Order: sequence, then C-alpha cells, then structure tokens
Amino acid sequence: MKILVIEDNESVSQMIELFFEKEGIDGEFVLDGKEGLERAQQHTWDCLIIDWMLPSMDGVTICRALRKEGNDVPIIMLTAKDGESDQVLGLEMGADDYVTKPFSPLALMARIKAVTRRRTAKESESEANQILQTAHFRVNENAREVFVDGTAVENLTPKEYDLLVFFIRHPKQVFSRDQLLERVWGFDFYGDDRTVDVHIKRLRTKVSGIGASVLHTVWGVGYKFDESEGASS
Repeated sequence: MKILVIEDNESVSQMIELFFEKEGIDGEFVLDGKEGLERAQQHTWDCLIIDWMLPSMDGVTICRALRKEGNDVPIIMLTAKDGESDQVLGLEMGADDYVTKPFSPLALMARIKAVTRRRTAKESESEANQILQTAHFRVNENAREVFVDGTAVENLTPKEYDLLVFFIRHPKQVFSRDQLLERVWGFDFYGDDRTVDVHIKRLRTKVSGIGASVLHTVWGVGYKFDESEGASS
C-alpha cells in the first residue's frame, strides 16, 4: 500500500511513519501544501492523508483541486477542528473521511483500511453499464451519474454518491447511523457518528433542490429512503 501524507507537524508525521513501518505501508511524507498537491498529482496513491492547516496551501484546497481534476483517490483529512461546519466543508470538497486530532494510529489505520477497501470493492465490480431506476431516480453506476426526473444531481461528493446509491438499493428500509457507517463507510465506527448526519443533510439539500424529498428521519432509529412519502422530516 502506497500512501502520501501531507502534514507539517513533524511529530505527527513521525508517529504515523513509525506506525506505517510496523504495518508494512510505503509512506511518503510532505510538509508543504503546494508540494503535497504536486506529489499527489505526479503519482498514483492508494490513499492520501492531508492535514487541514498547511503552509502555502490548506488541505481543503488540495482536496478540491484533486477532485476537480477527476482524481478519485481516497482522502482522509486530519483536523484539529471539530465543528460541524468544518466537517461539512471538508466532506463537501470531496474528502472520504476525517480524523480529529489528537488521534491514535490505530484509529487512523481503521479509516485507511475502510476507504481503501471501499475503493477496491468498486474497482472489482464487473457490471457493465449498470443502471438503477426508481420512480424519480436514474443512476448510471459506470459514470457515477445521478438524475432525478431527468435532471442531473450536480456536485455529489464520492461518499454522498455512495450513500445515496445504498439507499436507492434498499428502499423503505430503516438503517441506524452505525449500520450506515458499517455498510457504506465499510467499518465499525467508534467515536463521533455525526459524519452520517452531515452527509444526510448535504444530500437532502442537493436532492430536494430539484424536486424530490426522499430521505426520511425515523426518530430514535435512523434514516430511510422512501419515494412514496412526503417531505423529509
């Protein structure tokens, strides 16, 4: 496994490097944002770990630039920020997950395994021109395109797309946050589960803006996808 770490805190980088050595991971470490973006663009990586605050270019800008180029490498953001608005921004720019400082190497490794396992599963899928069709939605899985009543849903992040497709494949079924983390993110999440709420909130905004309200809260349980009900609660 080949991972690029863009982190200006040398003690954090050294901690990650020691853990990578124990895990047999080929890690490259860059201290500067612009240099990190160049390295990310120049080579193929299994995963990128990017600090939020960096010299010359912040992590969110790096993430945005890579996604704009169509680079779908798994990205984990490292951040000392734990506010929901910060989490939303990082995920909206295309990060697959985030880890809040301080963190343990084991927690970071769990995220790495999750995002890389998810990517491997996608690459191994053999369905050609897979189309999902519902009353309002049409999904071209090869192109990762989503349409509602013929109108394209724009600017879905990779994880928003994955979550929406999971719901479409399981209509009217109620899933708890933990179940969604396990089945969409691909691991048993321990810690802050607000990442699910953040993604649901963003999906509702993007999908309901073109006329469909399908993601419903089942209070005290979780969420479900149902096109037969009214507006999301």
